[in-house]
Amino acid sequence: MQSGLETSWRAGWTRFWQMSELARAKVNLSLHITGKRADGYHLLDSIVVFPEVGDVLQHESSGLRITGPFGTGLARRDNLVTKAAALVGKAADVHLEKNLPVASGIGGGSADAAATLRLLAKGEVPNGLSLGADVPACVISKPLRMQGIGEQLTLLPKLPNYAIILANSGEPVSTSAVFAALERVDNPAGAPLPEGLSTAAFFSFIATQRNDMQPVAERLCPSITDVLAALTSQKNCALARMSGSGGTCFGLFDSLIEAENAAAEMKRAQPSWWVVAAKG
Repeated sequence: MQSGLETSWRAGWTRFWQMSELARAKVNLSLHITGKRADGYHLLDSIVVFPEVGDVLQHESSGLRITGPFGTGLARRDNLVTKAAALVGKAADVHLEKNLPVASGIGGGSADAAATLRLLAKGEVPNGLSLGADVPACVISKPLRMQGIGEQLTLLPKLPNYAIILANSGEPVSTSAVFAALERVDNPAGAPLPEGLSTAAFFSFIATQRNDMQPVAERLCPSITDVLAALTSQKNCALARMSGSGGTCFGLFDSLIEAENAAAEMKRAQPSWWVVAAKG
């Protein structure tokens, strides 16, 4: 039987978590550019996952407050958080703890918008497509196959247990510049993810897929090549690849302890890089 103190403690934490949302990083394990629409939007076929790392949003009562290691310099007005709040008819009374690097290919702004929608919406949460092509996937924040411009979403079969390292050198990458430099935009689509894969088979499948933006991004931002090399050199790293348009790269590992050990080694070697290990 629960004591009154324990009941009160649990109730308090329940209220806290109901007023808090984790804006998980969106990691493109693959990203196939399959076409381009007349309006300039690129068509894609991508496997995306949302590891247990991200920005944190909480209710506040005095407008938008931004803190965290990557919060400096972010606009308090006319950003995706305020636009998401307006979409559901609310003021952006939100504390954003910005833990993810900005403009780094892991959907940080879209994830923040999606978390704002989940935090503030009453009833059904809108998909947020009007805020950006990545927002609908971030609203769901579960492993997905993204197609079209990002609005065609299919839940993936249950994934095996695995861990991931995310690493970024801090060198900025322009998404528009990467898109503009693509030599072709009519690449083959990806393959459907089979069901019931073991961790090793899942890694092997991902290795058969591509990120069509990676070669261009590496030419524009050479430090991406350095990050990929650092990941690949780590013991037990099964696969290293760039996410999105860069410059964040990921490494896949069988277990969290292996990923944490590798992340610690990378941080010792490159203390200025952003490196984090998480469950996949």
